Amino acid sequence: MSVQVTTQNAIDMNPDLLIGGQWRAGSRQSRIPVVDPATEAQVGSVSDADVADALAAVDAADVASAAWEATPARERCEILRKCFELIVRDAEALAHIISLENGKALKDARGEVAYAAEFFRWFSEEGVRAKGDLGMAPSGKNHILVQYQPIGISLLVTPWNFPAAMATRKIAPALAAGCTCILKPATATPLTAYAVARILAEAGVPDGVVNVITTSTTGPVVSAILKDPRVRKLSFTGSTEVGRTLLREAAGQVINSSMELGGNAPFLVFEDADLDQAIEGAMVAKMRNGGEACTAANRFLVHRDVAEAFTERLVAAMSALTVGPGVEEATDCGALINPDAVLKVQELVDEAKSVGARVRCGGEAAQRTGFYYPPTVLDQMPVTAKMFHEEIFGPVAPVYVFDTEEEAIQLANDTEYGLVAYLYTQDTGRGLRISAKLEAGMVALNRGLVSDPAAPFGGVKQSGLGREGAQHGMLEFMEMKYIATSWGQ
Repeated sequence: MSVQVTTQNAIDMNPDLLIGGQWRAGSRQSRIPVVDPATEAQVGSVSDADVADALAAVDAADVASAAWEATPARERCEILRKCFELIVRDAEALAHIISLENGKALKDARGEVAYAAEFFRWFSEEGVRAKGDLGMAPSGKNHILVQYQPIGISLLVTPWNFPAAMATRKIAPALAAGCTCILKPATATPLTAYAVARILAEAGVPDGVVNVITTSTTGPVVSAILKDPRVRKLSFTGSTEVGRTLLREAAGQVINSSMELGGNAPFLVFEDADLDQAIEGAMVAKMRNGGEACTAANRFLVHRDVAEAFTERLVAAMSALTVGPGVEEATDCGALINPDAVLKVQELVDEAKSVGARVRCGGEAAQRTGFYYPPTVLDQMPVTAKMFHEEIFGPVAPVYVFDTEEEAIQLANDTEYGLVAYLYTQDTGRGLRISAKLEAGMVALNRGLVSDPAAPFGGVKQSGLGREGAQHGMLEFMEMKYIATSWGQ
């Protein structure tokens, strides 16, 4: 089965591993099924890699490494620009595949594809600007020359919630920096990653520069790659728990690691906020990808004076959403990724109700085929509820009340996570003052969307290490080399 993209390219629904430019079956000779969350039906399958396949991918990346590093930056970046153009060309088919294997609404999938493509455009421009530094030692005895070099073979591990964007956000800067890589996408949504890989090959990315493997035994396969001394970079997006495990693995070879981990985003609404603007932002921050995002607003902290007015508007907006299969045009909120995701959301809602929360809309899993949960609003939320401290990862908006600015900041920071925070106030001075006090790597001030390829994406505390996007994203894949030298006067 394949989904037609253009006359030159089609999305294979049953791809094999991509190693060294060759499509090959995994050594296990078994396959991993891919299920549509909306119908619970299998829509495809992928090859299942073992340790031998993983090491073959490292070999392929190693073989391609010297030539790719030596390729002039302008030539590399022209290929990245072509990747952008081809993803834009094939945007509709890619969005359809994302909706099919992930469950998200087609409108969200289209937004993701546009976002994913932009990383190639951004880094096609940034890749020619990896400038070094030249200075003089204070003693005057030598010059200080600093240059940037590719860090080396990079392992990229991506999650299921943004199967295109999380891949391109890593691949594009790695290639711009001159690194070869191995991409291990989530087995729940691997078809998009393989489709992107085909596009990269069409754009001119040489064989072995990007290798893609899927596996049902992630632990041993990733461990084998990280133990290979030729691998010098790990870039991971996923849960904090898994991130900690990978950091311990990476420590064995002292591998440079970038981690984009969990979130527990506060969404602060002050008494002077423009409520129409705040609701518009809330729906983006909460319901993008159906709430299955590390950047999703997880705790709505609303000033008591406007809490009821805000909640009423939020209930109206959430109740108006159409729930259904992601591939249907009318759908606003698609299915969650699997039955465990539905169960977790329901358990968090039930626990919140048991400690005093009130359901204003939704609140019960849908009794239908597919992994659905209705858009839900809870108020009268106590901070003792589990969902105050845990990622919901679903379409549930809990509303908590505060009275003072100091209380709002304390509640916002009362979490081990620090990825993003949202803040609504019409007082610019207050907004900037509070933004500085929020323990988050990113703050959206009077905005419901913070992600941008030109901005440094990443968090503090247990939300991760390093940054993706902007010029910082490429530097994550480069090493600084300092040369002390002198030359005649």
